[in-house]
Amino acid sequence: MSTEKNNDGVRAVDRALDILMAFRAGDRQLSASELLKRVDLSRPTLYRLLRTLELRGFIVSVGEPQRFQLGPSVAHLAHMWTSGLDLATLSQPMMRRLWEQTGETVALLVHHGEERVCVAEMPSAQPLSFKRGVGHSEKVILGASGRAILAFAPDALHYIEGRIPKARQKAYLDELVRIREAGYAISRDELIRGAVAIAAPFFSAGSKVVGSLAVYGPSARVDDVQVRRIAQWLLEAAHDLSQKAGAGP
Repeated sequence: MSTEKNNDGVRAVDRALDILMAFRAGDRQLSASELLKRVDLSRPTLYRLLRTLELRGFIVSVGEPQRFQLGPSVAHLAHMWTSGLDLATLSQPMMRRLWEQTGETVALLVHHGEERVCVAEMPSAQPLSFKRGVGHSEKVILGASGRAILAFAPDALHYIEGRIPKARQKAYLDELVRIREAGYAISRDELIRGAVAIAAPFFSAGSKVVGSLAVYGPSARVDDVQVRRIAQWLLEAAHDLSQKAGAGP
């Protein structure tokens, strides 16, 4: 009898987790019917588990007809997990791969307030190269590595207003749209004369942009053909890092 109760408890936990995992990026709210299409449960069992999850803050029910969304307890767990990540260590395989593919300096930058901060860097071994160093920070509105972050931030205007002249704001916002469409940003001669930077954002749980992976090189080596090649490698590396950081599919 004890074993049967334990099995029932494990099955209930498993089913409850199935409900939480049924939510996908972009799913703000789901109805019970939509959830039933994604989980193998009867309607009574679904409602019973939803009530339990709601009591613990993992689900919030809203509106009439009733719809469900993830609750604050999910956000709490996501924050605890993300804050415990050692991104510099986590990113090493992706950074090493980029470094070998490009032969250029590779950096990992994390969004912190008004700035993005370099938390890991692999300098190019070539005599002519560019590097900024771990700990270097710059305004998030500047450079490819900053705009790659800002293009996916929900409050981009907050960083732009008062910092970008009004006459340039539309062009700047249009550029952020292009970055979102392409998935990466490029800058030439912006922060360092003669330097080309290509950067792609990476994300954590909830598809929250955390920072960017960037490759820096001299324009003498990094022409338009090489930029496109590096951009593709960056997108693959940023996707892999996002998976490890909990962004999900």
